[in-house]
Amino acid sequence: MTTTTQTKKVGFVSLGCPKALVDSERILTQLKLDGYEISPDYDGADVVVVNTCGFIDSAKQESMDAIAEAMQENGKVIVTGCMGKGSDAEAIKAANPNVLSVSGPADYDSVMGAVHDYIPPAEDIEHKPYPDLVPAAGIKLTPQHYSYLKISEGCNHRCTFCIIPDMRGDLVSRPIAEVVDEAKKLVEQGTRELLVISQDTSAYGVDVKYKLDFVDGQARETRMQDLAVALGELGVWVRLHYVYPYPHVDKVIPLMAEGKILPYLDIPFQHASPKILKLMKRPGNQVKVLERIKAWREICPDLVIRSTFVVGFPGETEADFQLLLDWLEQAQLDRVGCFKYSPVDGAKANDLPDHVPEDIQQDRWERFMATQQRISAQRLQQRIGQEMEILIDEVDEQGATGRCYADAPEIDGKVYLEGFTDTFPGDALLATITGADEYDLWAEPVYEDEG
Repeated sequence: MTTTTQTKKVGFVSLGCPKALVDSERILTQLKLDGYEISPDYDGADVVVVNTCGFIDSAKQESMDAIAEAMQENGKVIVTGCMGKGSDAEAIKAANPNVLSVSGPADYDSVMGAVHDYIPPAEDIEHKPYPDLVPAAGIKLTPQHYSYLKISEGCNHRCTFCIIPDMRGDLVSRPIAEVVDEAKKLVEQGTRELLVISQDTSAYGVDVKYKLDFVDGQARETRMQDLAVALGELGVWVRLHYVYPYPHVDKVIPLMAEGKILPYLDIPFQHASPKILKLMKRPGNQVKVLERIKAWREICPDLVIRSTFVVGFPGETEADFQLLLDWLEQAQLDRVGCFKYSPVDGAKANDLPDHVPEDIQQDRWERFMATQQRISAQRLQQRIGQEMEILIDEVDEQGATGRCYADAPEIDGKVYLEGFTDTFPGDALLATITGADEYDLWAEPVYEDEG
């Protein structure tokens, strides 16, 4: 049996953050355009692509395990993603000497070249692509009703705990017209929520000096505010992630107050101690940030702020940590994640003195989480009795699960409508909040008065 005319199948393993997921979606889209089928299992795949994550050591181990499993179950493996460069790439090759190819993040050409080398497409693929097999906005790995919209690649910051610039390079912004065009296609395909992602969303356009472009005949600069205005005209939820608290962030708050985009900001503050922030090489004066948060909430009272923090960073004293807890009390953030510092190969923070012992890290993490759980529970209790729009994510025999504007998928809380099954994923409905705990809400649908 010849293989040149037989449709080839590619297995795919996608690991890591939403930005890596978008990379996977683009690779899958190109595979479909080139006439390949996607195999749901190892047995049916002619080759397997593993998109790795290299952000922290536990993620690296998960990636190494996934590669080893793919090698054992299939044997023909192409590796890409954040572990595909430098010492991580060498470690992959050392542990798996028979991998077919290793390439870095967003290196779509290398992945497709490797696939073509080991399982060539149909002989006439150069002249007969398969666009009819692919939706206009490409293959999606998320549910139909929400989509990640990546607006740039890379990062200009040099945070000492992070190696993302080493993996993904400096900031490269996509043209604003191209981003808006992709967003329109996603909406046409059924997307009801656009999640804007990058390494640094508020730096969008810095690298191109905020180049002027035209979107639907209107002049728009390549900057976050202009992008928010354009996306806000599409009639769907628009959620901003990975926003650094630069001064110009103030300009998007009125758009939130006007209902153009969701009143939701994902800002990775990371810490509150000036000393620790300096050691991290993080921007931001946290005292001034508190003042700005207060001003933002005065303009947009419905504003929800989520953030992430690191405890146990090298040099962190009990006084630094207490300053962080005090700052949390003052900031009253809505959604918060916390990580214990862990060394990452290649990060500058590894060379800092005074690393914090694991038992102290754990103690501080538990105290941090207890503080934030209490704040979150208090803030969610205030929602009881409110009517809110709920976007449905799942429906089963127990009822429906969705989210309000305050909740991003996967990372924030959920809204449970117990016993309500007369709905479908992607539906939006009005509901009254009836209960809350530290993270989630319970609600009942609002029925129109038939009398």
